[in-house]
Amino acid sequence: MALSFKDKNLLGRKKSPAEEVVAAEGPAKPRPGLADAIAGEVADFKADLKPFLPAELIGGSIPHVPGMEDEAVWNAAAQACGTEKVHYCYSVEGGRCWYLAIPSTAMASNPDSWCPLAAALPGNSEFWDRETVYLYEQEGQAAAMRWDPETQRMQVYIGASRTLLPRIQSMDANFVTINPDVADVIPWRNRALRTEKLSRATARTILLAGLGLCAMCVTFLVVQYGWTLLLRRDLAKVKQASEKASNDLMVNAYNALQSDTIKHMVKIQELLDTLRTIEGTLVKYEVNKGNATWEALVPKSFGQGVGVVKGEIQPNIEKDGRVRIKGKG
Repeated sequence: MALSFKDKNLLGRKKSPAEEVVAAEGPAKPRPGLADAIAGEVADFKADLKPFLPAELIGGSIPHVPGMEDEAVWNAAAQACGTEKVHYCYSVEGGRCWYLAIPSTAMASNPDSWCPLAAALPGNSEFWDRETVYLYEQEGQAAAMRWDPETQRMQVYIGASRTLLPRIQSMDANFVTINPDVADVIPWRNRALRTEKLSRATARTILLAGLGLCAMCVTFLVVQYGWTLLLRRDLAKVKQASEKASNDLMVNAYNALQSDTIKHMVKIQELLDTLRTIEGTLVKYEVNKGNATWEALVPKSFGQGVGVVKGEIQPNIEKDGRVRIKGKG
């Protein structure tokens, strides 16, 4: 269907620089995303989508919540279509999400297709203004998209061309017929297919990471084995150091077993025997680094002591009238 006589203002409108760039480069087509690359499905990605006008097409708008566009549009489309299995597309403009949706069963005979009416959603390539009625006709079916002048709600009409087009042409509005050959291709979205693609991408990432880790481990083991075979091992110094350490250990063990406890016990017994004969008392016997010191209390009449009880007399007299002697050895 060609433009009607009411399209004069639209034809005379000057294109923006962005529109001129698009016109020079041709219509935009979908490209593989990061998920496709990670999942290894870039070669299977379908960029050449065929235009298709489904009979179950619906449209509407919801408030725009940044970051929640997919969730909100899918929820609205699922409620409108009565099923969670829906295909949808949307654009964001003027604080609202404008969307078209169809039940996924409508794609049974037309996979890898897109709806040209989506190019007229606000913000897309074929959108002019909300006073314009956008038309698309295919194989005897026609669809029209307009905005109600009073409520500004988006309305989508679809039906047989012979009945729908006369009704739409009777409206007091400008008309634009969408040409799918020059419009930017807007692919359908499907939440379930997107989730499955992300699952495949995650599984492939884990698999490749595991293979990479295994390859690193195998490489490390091969290098270690090569070093073991190729490096010359000189064990003479190792043997000498081991023997020296063993000898030192034996010497230390022998020295640890040696003890002069018996010698000091004999010394203590001699002191006790001698002090008993002179009514003396041994009050201290201490061994520090092999050197023995002792202290004893003896009567003043014995002076420097007798026998083994010989030492230095301390000037102070104890409470019992005896004197303290400090000796060594």
